[in-house]
Order: sequence, then structure tokens, then C-alpha cells
Amino acid sequence: MTTVLNEIDLHHLTAEEAAYRLDKYLNDAFIAGKMRVKIIHGKGTGTLRQVVSEELAGHPLVRSYRLAGYGEGDDGVTIAELVMR
Repeated sequence: MTTVLNEIDLHHLTAEEAAYRLDKYLNDAFIAGKMRVKIIHGKGTGTLRQVVSEELAGHPLVRSYRLAGYGEGDDGVTIAELVMR
């Protein structure tokens, strides 16, 4: 059995790779009983942040999401709350 971490790092991935890995990670995190996950996309040009936002907005396992605050990773991280099982 694989351990699911509380975060995923999508740095240096293409938009397509990031979307695929994020979807798989959200499913794995849900199955593992995670309630909150941290998605590291970096600040850069904002492309990955946009991809993450679009994926989370329509994902059935995501209850809510927000950009991280001070000390959580700021604009380079998104925090997602998952639905309960």
C-alpha cells in the first residue's frame, strides 16, 4: 500500500502533466481519507496556478479551495478541502 502525502508538488510540469497528476492525487488523497491537501504549483507565470484552479473548480471530490496564506506558501500554493467520505 502506498502512503499518500498531504501535498503534491507540480513544479516543472507541463499544464497537461499537472492536470493529470493532480486528478490522480485528489482521488488517491480522498481514498486515503485526507480532508485537506496542499498543492504546490509555484508562482512563476501563473500558468500552473490557473490549471490547478480550473481542475479544482470542477472536481467532484473538492469541497472548496483557496490560495495559501502567509506562512502556508502564499501565491505558490493552493489549499483544497476535500469532500467527506
